[in-house]
Amino acid sequence: MNSLFLHSSLGPPLACKPLPCPLKRPIHMRALLGFRCSTRIFSRSELSPVKLCPSLHISRSITCSSTPSNEGVVSVINFEDLVEKDFSFLDSDDFGSIEEHDEKIRRIISAGEIAESSQVMVAISSEGFVDRLYDSAPCRSLLVVHDAILPLACIKEKYDKVKCWQGEVIYVPEKWGPFDVVFLYYLPAMPFELDAIFGALTQRCLPGGRLVISHPGGRKALQQEQQQFSDVVVSDLPDRTTLQKVAADHSFGLTEFVDEDGFYLAVLKFNKD
Repeated sequence: MNSLFLHSSLGPPLACKPLPCPLKRPIHMRALLGFRCSTRIFSRSELSPVKLCPSLHISRSITCSSTPSNEGVVSVINFEDLVEKDFSFLDSDDFGSIEEHDEKIRRIISAGEIAESSQVMVAISSEGFVDRLYDSAPCRSLLVVHDAILPLACIKEKYDKVKCWQGEVIYVPEKWGPFDVVFLYYLPAMPFELDAIFGALTQRCLPGGRLVISHPGGRKALQQEQQQFSDVVVSDLPDRTTLQKVAADHSFGLTEFVDEDGFYLAVLKFNKD
């Protein structure tokens, strides 16, 4: 079965939201990289082993069991008791036609210049973006990082070879990198200063690596999202001057910048030797 690695906080407790996509079969969530187990989840009567950190917010039933020393403690939780933020709006294309939205996604993916030998990380992504990336840009490895479990579960159900890590981008373990390409698909959902994000990425990117910051709806869409999803959208998109200054402090150079009402794209290259 598929595997999913959980690490950090799920954020403030909120009412549970429906799955952003219907799951065609139960999913097993445990340590990543092909660990197989017959235990199932997404059932009222079944429990699933999930690797937890102390900051993971859950409610009700928790029990512990022993595991091999290299995996640490594994806890058993009732998955339907998890509460987390709703990121389903990231798959919305309300700010343009389907054709326009698809073209914007194509531009974002193309900006990464992904090769078959590339190691790629995507942080706070929509499920649709991962679909397009997986289909149109074959690469050596793909890691999807997200604060929420449910989008990762939907992605992992479809793509067993895609690695999924639940947590914040600045805490991604170094063992997953280094990366040739990093997509910060939805930067406004990251509760960190831009300087801290770039500082972490200097430890994750290969020299010459590309960092792509994007928003397919641009500032127009972001303003509406800030009003409707204030618990998720906690920051803004950086302007050119701010982005260049912070990037330069961490050996990133800005190579492309588009800041329109309906589209945002910033492409940077990691220049550290």
